[in-house]
Amino acid sequence: MSIDENTAARVAKLARIKVEDEALPALASDFNRILGFIEQLNEVDVDGVEPMTSVTPVRLKRREDVVTDGNQQQKVLANAPDAREGFFAVPKVVE
Repeated sequence: MSIDENTAARVAKLARIKVEDEALPALASDFNRILGFIEQLNEVDVDGVEPMTSVTPVRLKRREDVVTDGNQQQKVLANAPDAREGFFAVPKVVE
């Protein structure tokens, strides 16, 4: 797949990145190099290779999954500009 200047301009527009017209050839070239590298990676045989989450075999510490509310309702609501009956009060947004 090859990226031309028009496609590079469209990608920049979709990404909402301002790219000057004189920079489009370099951007298209960068895109083509990236796609070339991806094509190179696709040629690698990965059959039988397990997916990994890290380059080092690290086991994450696990904790028991217990739901707690922290019993800090008053402290949390103290930061609210408007709290009523134990809840945050917000202005009505739907008519």
